Amino acid sequence: MHSGKESSCYVERAARVFPGGTINALQLPPGERFVVARAQGARVWDEAGREYIDLLMGSGPLILGHAHPAVVEAVRAQAELGTTYYQVSKPAVQLAEEILAAFPGAERLRFVSDGSDATYMAVRLARAATGRRRVLKFEGGFHGSHDLSMISMSPQEEREFPRGVPASAGVPESAVEEVLVAPFNDLETTARIARAWRDELAAIIVEPVQRDIVPEPDFLPGLRRLADEIGCLLIFDEVVTGFRFCYGGVQELFGVRADLTCLGKIIGGGLPLAAVVGPAAIMDLCAPGPGRLPVYLSGTLFGNPLAAAAGLATLAQLRQEGVYQRLEELGARLRRGIADVMTAAGVEATVTGMGSMFHFHFAAGPICSYRDILRGDRAALRDVHLGWLRRGVYVNPGAKGYLSLAHDERDVDLALDALSAAVAEVAPRLKVSAAG
Repeated sequence: MHSGKESSCYVERAARVFPGGTINALQLPPGERFVVARAQGARVWDEAGREYIDLLMGSGPLILGHAHPAVVEAVRAQAELGTTYYQVSKPAVQLAEEILAAFPGAERLRFVSDGSDATYMAVRLARAATGRRRVLKFEGGFHGSHDLSMISMSPQEEREFPRGVPASAGVPESAVEEVLVAPFNDLETTARIARAWRDELAAIIVEPVQRDIVPEPDFLPGLRRLADEIGCLLIFDEVVTGFRFCYGGVQELFGVRADLTCLGKIIGGGLPLAAVVGPAAIMDLCAPGPGRLPVYLSGTLFGNPLAAAAGLATLAQLRQEGVYQRLEELGARLRRGIADVMTAAGVEATVTGMGSMFHFHFAAGPICSYRDILRGDRAALRDVHLGWLRRGVYVNPGAKGYLSLAHDERDVDLALDALSAAVAEVAPRLKVSAAG
C-alpha cells in the first residue's frame, strides 16, 4: 500500500505536467484528485491504497473488467512477437474478420486508433462517396474531439436549429458552417433541416443510443428512410454501443442498418483501437484506383497487433452463452436501485440508459433529447457524483457509467448504499418529487 503522502506527491506532480492535472476530460476538484495505482476486476486502487468500486470501467472499453486473465495472456503472448509492425498482422486480420461477421452487410474494415479517428474518417469517406460537404449531427451527441464533433456537443444555450455552438476554443467558424445540428428523437425537425440542405448533405451521423438516451421507436428507421431519400450516407457512431448490448452493434436490436459504422472501446479490449466498417463500394475508396484520388486513412499504430490481440480475447469471452443477459440483469438492478434511492430521498430524478450502461438526471422525465437534460439540475448531479466518489465509487462526475462482467450483485448494492448517502447530502436543495 502506498502512503497518503506519496499519493499526494503524484497528484502534485500530475498538476505540473498535465493541463488541469488530468490526461483527459475527467476533471475533478483539487481536493478530490487521485492517481490510480492498479486495477483488478471491478475495483481500482489509488496511490494512497484507497479502494473504489469502478463504475466507469475506463469510460467503457472494459466490459470484462480490469486485467481479465484472457486479455492479459493474449497481450503478453503478442508482446513477445513484437508490439507494432506498420503492416498487416495475423491478429488484425482475425479481428477484422470477426467484426465483419457480426455486422450484416459489412464487407470491409479500416482500423484506426480511437473513436475520434473513426468518426472523422467516416465523414471523410461520406464526402468522397457523395461529392458533398455538409454533415448533420444531433445536439448533445459526442463523436470525439475533432472540429466537426465539437459542434453543439454540450451547448449551454438553446440556439435555433440548425446553427451549432462550438464546444471548444480553437474550433474555426468554417467548422460551424459545415455542420447542421438537429434535435435527437425529433424526426420531423431533422427531416426539415436535411431536405433544406439536401444538395450539400454528405452524411447524417448519430449515436444510436445518444450517450444515455434511448431512441424513440421510429427515430432510427426514419433516419434510414431520410438518408435514402436525400442520397446521403447514414453513419452510426457505435464507439460506445458496439458489442455492448449484444454481439455486434445495436443495428440488429433496432432493425436499422447504417451505411458506415464507427466502432471503438470494446473492440480493443482496453487498448487503443477503433474501426470504420462498411460495404466494399464505400470502404474501397481508401484504396488507390484508376482516375481518382483515394481517401487517405492511415496512421502509425492503426491496427496495432497488441490491441487486436486484446480485442480478439475480449470478443471470445462475449460470445459465451448468457453474457449479455448477465449484463442486462446487473444493469437493470442498478437502474432500479437508483430510482428507489431517489424515491426514498423524495427528489425528482429520471434514470436513463440500457443494458450495462446507466445514468440519472435531476429532471422530470421522460428524457428524450439533450434539452431535457439541460433543464435538469446539473450542478446537483455533479455534487452527488463527487459524494459518490468520496464514498469509494469511481464515477465521472455528471457523466454516464458502465458495468462489466466483473461486477456482481454485492458491488451494485454497495454502490447503491453509497449513492443513498451522497443523495441525502444534496437532497435539501433538490426539487421534491410528487412521491416526496
